[in-house]
Amino acid sequence: MITYEIWGKVRQFLAKSGIACEELLWTISGGKAPKALFSERANPEKINTSVKVLKSDSYSTDIAKFDKDGNISDEDFVILTSTDFHLDEDPDLNAKTIGNFVRQIKDNKPDLIVLTGDIILSKYQQVDAIKFAKMMEKLGIYWTAVFGNHEVREEKGFYKWLLLKGFSGYEHCLVKHGPEDLFGYGNHTINIIGKEGKLRKTLFMFDSGRDITPSTRAEYGIPEEQRGYDFLKKEQIAFYENEIKRLREKYGEVKSFMYMHIPLCEYREIFDGSEKEGFVPSGKGKLLYGRMYESVGCSSYNSGMFDKIIELGSTQAVYSGHDHVNDWAAEYKGVYLVYNQAANYTEYHLGHKTDLPESEWMQGVTLTRIHSDGSFDLVQSLNSKYL
Repeated sequence: MITYEIWGKVRQFLAKSGIACEELLWTISGGKAPKALFSERANPEKINTSVKVLKSDSYSTDIAKFDKDGNISDEDFVILTSTDFHLDEDPDLNAKTIGNFVRQIKDNKPDLIVLTGDIILSKYQQVDAIKFAKMMEKLGIYWTAVFGNHEVREEKGFYKWLLLKGFSGYEHCLVKHGPEDLFGYGNHTINIIGKEGKLRKTLFMFDSGRDITPSTRAEYGIPEEQRGYDFLKKEQIAFYENEIKRLREKYGEVKSFMYMHIPLCEYREIFDGSEKEGFVPSGKGKLLYGRMYESVGCSSYNSGMFDKIIELGSTQAVYSGHDHVNDWAAEYKGVYLVYNQAANYTEYHLGHKTDLPESEWMQGVTLTRIHSDGSFDLVQSLNSKYL
């Protein structure tokens, strides 16, 4: 890790120096070049926030919303979520993706932003991660993120560590590297505190990995022919359980949300059908809104996180990304399963999968409004309104 720190500082210094040169060129050219500077093309502007950090440790952050008199408030707390930006080498599509995302933030003025993976995929990933984080810092809204399956091709390696470092080096980023004994990087929690020190919601962030590896297959006894996407590991599930128990000892009742990139296997229960024939609600869950155009891209192995959610009775909603043309939310066994609205115009979307006009595409953000009594609402906010 010492080597990581030294080499990481060198890499980040070089990246930030390069970005400074790009920003200077942007100023000199009157905002005409370089096109790759998507962070400036989005025109981020400071948004006042009434949220403050109360305390922070190695894997957790406590935040609260304050009223105009400087007291902790229980008024509605809005979380804006989005996913799958897939920022790559196409400067114009990157600018469209980020421009609409920033516009949604300006319009909705959330208290917190949560991103569920596959954000930066470009050849210059470490540089673009810093550009993205600088842009978010200009907005001045607290935000956090989890990794997707495309960001890096490693689980505990240097480049994944450095990518997280590029995000977390700014005041308004709440991303944590998380406990070292857990799978991946970025496993962390955020506690939203209310009046009299009560816990309004705990947010669990998990690295859901990439693909099932040979070592994972051996550890879990997964047959060779059973391949596909990764899953939450037993140590992550144990961390979740232990944290719920710890919080209950401190606060009593604990209600929570969970965020990851690859959806849980239980998402498959909501629809029947196929991509060729189409999908229809299965009747096993209550569909709240949204559409389904592709099969659920979950793991072929169910590690039991949803069973643990039911057992503990804390988590009210699970948010994921990964499947760009699914944007539904449904209640299943008392838990909301939610696909965040995808943000990207670079990777596949409804414009590639169907002949639907852009006015019917899914890109946008998902808004979760937590009320003073602990209840919450889910709302889609689509980019099509900006056409």
